[in-house]
Amino acid sequence: MALTLSTKALNVKPSSTLAITAKAKQLKIEGRDIVGFGAGEPDFATPKNICDAAVRAINEGNTKYTAAAGTLELRKAVSAKFKRFNHLEYSPEQIVITNGGKQGLTNVFRAIINQGDEVIIPAPYWLSYPELVKLAGGVPVFVYGQKENGYKVSSEELQKAVTPKTKAVILCNPSNPTGAIYTKAELEDIAGFVVKNDIFCVSDEMYENLVYTDEEFVSFASLSEEVYKHTITCSGLSKSYAMTGWRVGYTGSTLEVAKRMSAVQSHCTSNVNSIAQAAAIEALNGPQDSVEKMRKSFDERRKYMYERLQSMPYIECARPEGAFYMFIDFTKTIGMDYREKDLTSAAEIAYCLLEDYDTAVVPCQDFGFPNHIRLSYATSMEQIKKGLDRIEKFLGELSDD
Repeated sequence: MALTLSTKALNVKPSSTLAITAKAKQLKIEGRDIVGFGAGEPDFATPKNICDAAVRAINEGNTKYTAAAGTLELRKAVSAKFKRFNHLEYSPEQIVITNGGKQGLTNVFRAIINQGDEVIIPAPYWLSYPELVKLAGGVPVFVYGQKENGYKVSSEELQKAVTPKTKAVILCNPSNPTGAIYTKAELEDIAGFVVKNDIFCVSDEMYENLVYTDEEFVSFASLSEEVYKHTITCSGLSKSYAMTGWRVGYTGSTLEVAKRMSAVQSHCTSNVNSIAQAAAIEALNGPQDSVEKMRKSFDERRKYMYERLQSMPYIECARPEGAFYMFIDFTKTIGMDYREKDLTSAAEIAYCLLEDYDTAVVPCQDFGFPNHIRLSYATSMEQIKKGLDRIEKFLGELSDD
């Protein structure tokens, strides 16, 4: 029998955001002054009280296996956070602690998808969604948001994508990559669609603390008891607490779904690192002033970056209300002349910016919008100013000839 590989694995694309970040890091090692607008990783250090909690856990010998779904103490802390911040009642038994947000989503899809089930994914989307669906045996179905509506989708648009095989819809709120936030009325519209079609809503709320409007963040599952039953709420500590490397995510769901996800995880990875779990307890139960401090810094960067981009020629930028990304339409630059060659895609533009201007950006073909580029403002203001100067210089070199 010939040595063959899994068709699932062969059909999965590697993460372009991580690839770009790795390339930028390599160029830095080689001595180039690279500005990185790539991966969504806060430039802040993990707050000291959280790090201290991890050290205490090590010194106290908390280095053994825990329950696959996480320690009871951490699940209680997540339960209290859900009630306090999201106005949701999830008991500790309904919570699964995961190795970052990605494993949370992996658990979800493996728990709910049968071979051939369809999952509706509003575009633009985080590039891992379709790959995780495919790995679980599902089929991604894309519904494209319109720029005129902030790239958000409505129940009417989603309904057109429904078939007898539809199992779930994914909702990323606040959005990666656009930074858009769905209003309560917009969420209620989608909630009616979910309940009517009796499907799951996988509500990815990883950026819930990074909101820059005066409106209170609304969790999808909080809209009604019926919506709650249809929703799997996913979040984590990576973005809000600058804990990307600690790998702590979590999900809240009905008890039945939580049991299935816990069973899946027990065979894949078992528990999250016990030290990281101890740190996460402190993150959720301890002082929250660092979260607000980081949010305010991101907001300052957001305002500056948006104003700068708005003044640049040939591009259009959506005004983000949450997360820490700028989603930029480069359609007008496609076909323009750059150093005696015509630009053909945002991916080519990203290559030119990296090679000629030492600036790493994320082209969004893997987010469903090949003429767009995502910039992260989870980096210092100094780096943002330098990088935007370089992008502006690049645009100044373009011509219609």
